[in-house]
Amino acid sequence: MRMHSRVIGGVLAATLLTQLSACGTLFFPDRRGQIEGQVDPVVVGLDAIGILFYVIPGLIAFGIDFATGAIYLPNNQYSVAPEKLREAIGEDGRVDNAKLKAILYRELGRDLPLDDPRLIQHSGSVEQLAAYGLRPAA
Repeated sequence: MRMHSRVIGGVLAATLLTQLSACGTLFFPDRRGQIEGQVDPVVVGLDAIGILFYVIPGLIAFGIDFATGAIYLPNNQYSVAPEKLREAIGEDGRVDNAKLKAILYRELGRDLPLDDPRLIQHSGSVEQLAAYGLRPAA
């Protein structure tokens, strides 16, 4: 009986280990949020190995990678200099979404839906900035 429970525990541990390592979301967290692009053959291969050994967890890994966008190769790195983003900050310290949208379109060539009502905006405080070692500057 003792040997039987060890075998089951070993199989369970191996299953979890392979599925955690086969998920592109864990390997490439910086790729999350992509909606299209060229599929990464490494992530597809790891997810396919998951399907080969464990069908349901492998399909779940594929689903998670497609849903998060981690299965796609990064095509370009997008960034905007902070100096250019300061134009979107008003004198009261609030961000003007229309100005920010125009800056992002001008700099990146991407039209982001910043006026979408489902957009969640968080407000911060000076204490939160201090916790990260940052100084407020608007």
